[in-house]
Amino acid sequence: MRKNRKNDSHTRRKRICIAALLLAGSLIPGGCGIKKEKTSDSELPEIVIGIDYFEPYSYQTSDGEYKGIDVELAEEAFQRLGYQPEFEKVVWEDKEKLLSDGTIDCLWSCYSMNERENKYQWAGPYMYSRQMVVVRAESEIRTLQDLKGKRIAVQATTKAEDLFLHNIKSDLPHAEQVNCFSSSNELYAALRKNYADAIAGHEAMLGSLIQDGKGVYRMLEESPYKSELGIAFKKGTHEELAEKLTETLTEMQSEGITEKIVTKYGLDADETLPGGESK
Repeated sequence: MRKNRKNDSHTRRKRICIAALLLAGSLIPGGCGIKKEKTSDSELPEIVIGIDYFEPYSYQTSDGEYKGIDVELAEEAFQRLGYQPEFEKVVWEDKEKLLSDGTIDCLWSCYSMNERENKYQWAGPYMYSRQMVVVRAESEIRTLQDLKGKRIAVQATTKAEDLFLHNIKSDLPHAEQVNCFSSSNELYAALRKNYADAIAGHEAMLGSLIQDGKGVYRMLEESPYKSELGIAFKKGTHEELAEKLTETLTEMQSEGITEKIVTKYGLDADETLPGGESK
């Protein structure tokens, strides 16, 4: 009997201690009891994504919120993988240094994999990016072959410049002139003031011109070049994460999530997503 009373007394003391610990945990801010129950994005490890402002892929609104196709895809994909994405606006010319010194973990901003396949550890491709041609609405130019002997304007150091200067192999005809401008605004002005018969560049960029022009311009149906877009990590790093990210992006596409995001921002899913039909 004495032995049983001793055990009972020990059990009561043990219960009192446990109750006291539980009560203390509930009263102290950040106590372990609350922390275990709390599941918020802030508890996830951060991954820093370097972006450039390039609508509709990645940009920042007037209230400081990041928006765009790449932003929404990154948020969905990395949260599925257990990461909290943090976006960092970078000077694009400094992207290599920032990636190399670990200031950012990856680049995700309408970045073409083509001719850079061995430069980075890639995830993707997750989308295609088309180069397109825009003319004035009344122009007689209807096809790419109609550009033969015409005046073409492009933005300097872009895929469009390489295409029309024939630095990239293509079936494009030879133009009379290829004028290179430093900014998109100068490019638009060349077409508006009739300094050029046509301008070439990224589909999303030219799409904004057409939308704002309200019928003044039109885009040719053919595309002279299509790039594969991917997410770039520093070469030799993040191999496993890049592989899992590629798998996750494939899952998102099969579930229709990627198409929903792409069409939300006005792009044609059939043209921009892997497996889509090319017109």
